[in-house]
This record gives sequence, C-alpha cells and structure tokens, in this order.
Amino acid sequence: MSLKLAIPSKGRLMEKTLDWFGARGITLRKAGSEREYAGVVEGVEGVELVLMSAGEMPRDLGSGRIHLGVTGSDVVRERLANWDQQVRAVAPMGFGGADLVIAVPRGWVDVDTLDDLDAAAARFRRTHGHRLRIATKYHRLTREFLREHGVADYALVDSQGATEGTVKNETAEAISDITSTGETLRANGLKVLSDGLIHASQATLFKSRAAPWGEAQRATLKLLEERLGV
Repeated sequence: MSLKLAIPSKGRLMEKTLDWFGARGITLRKAGSEREYAGVVEGVEGVELVLMSAGEMPRDLGSGRIHLGVTGSDVVRERLANWDQQVRAVAPMGFGGADLVIAVPRGWVDVDTLDDLDAAAARFRRTHGHRLRIATKYHRLTREFLREHGVADYALVDSQGATEGTVKNETAEAISDITSTGETLRANGLKVLSDGLIHASQATLFKSRAAPWGEAQRATLKLLEERLGV
C-alpha cells in the first residue's frame, strides 16, 4: 500500500508546493488532464499523489484518509479540535504566509490592546444592550485566543464574504481575519491590535496520526523526510 500525499489542487499554493518539492529533488505533477485529481511522484518510490482543496485537507488528515498533506497551518488549527493530537507538523514550507489578527476601527483611539478591547466590549454592552460583534471565518481560533486573554462580552458573527467590509457595513464592530500586508485592513479603516496576533500561518506539510502506518508507509516516510531534509 502506498503512502498518500495530498497537495492543493490549484492556484498559487499548488505552484509553490510543486516548486518546494522540486527544489528538493522530488517532482510532483498531475497524471493527465487538468481535470484529474491524481498525480505522479518522481524521485521517491511508494508515494501516491492526490490533489484536493486545501480546505478539505484537515478533514482527510484527521480521518486518516491521507498520510501527508500540504495546507495552511491556520486551516488545520481552525478545523481540527486538539489538532496536535490528530496531526503532526512535519515541515513549515516558508510560503503562503499570512497572519490571523484581531482588528478594530482606526477611530477607536483608546483601543490598542486586548485589555482595551475587553473594556470597550463591556462599555458597548452597557450602552447598546447587546454584545460587541466580531466578524470572522475562524471561530475556534478566535474564541480560544480571546478566552486565553480574558476578553468577554463579545459575540462572534460568521463571515463568508469580505470580512474586512463588515465594520463599514455595520454588521460587526470588529473583525478577526487573515492578512498578509494589512493594506485591505487599512483601506477599510481598520487597525490591528498591538497584541492581536492570533496565529502566524504558513503552508505546512502535515502527517496524519490516524492514517494506517504500516511498515511500508513508515519506511517511505523516513526516505521522504531524508530527501526533503526535514
């Protein structure tokens, strides 16, 4: 039985992944047409290449359907409870970097830290009669982060569109979102709290703890790690 390696099926993340493996002497390529979601691995024996959405990868890593997968560390932490018990980070890959942050309106001149946000949330509830709303796609990570830092009196609201626009649209008072340069936040009149970094994400090669790791798969993994230098 082969070791199943999953990589993103399209976009810049796929291209960077191919480059990363290629620079280490392992060629990954699609098996046939652009519509096919299987591939070929050259440079190490016993590896089966699978192409899938980066967003689907945490589920298949957690269930053990694949042995290895390349996806963002933020996605794994958000979609897998107790993620480090379900997967192991084999290698950070040095691309796909973005920060998950808490951002508030730039006009909130007296709110610069999480303690400030906690105080502002309490004032907001007293004034408006409901909790301060924080729009996000990252409910688990945001909730855990705010709990660890003692922020209360807020409500997370789901954002499936442009999270940065929710404050201007008056559907939220603050946001928790991914940013790489901060330009979109600034364009929407937002600022990142000085201690508001939740997670610095990057593309990472993950190993599933639930996959069937027989003698052949373990031997292939050892060889692959040696070739990759991890």
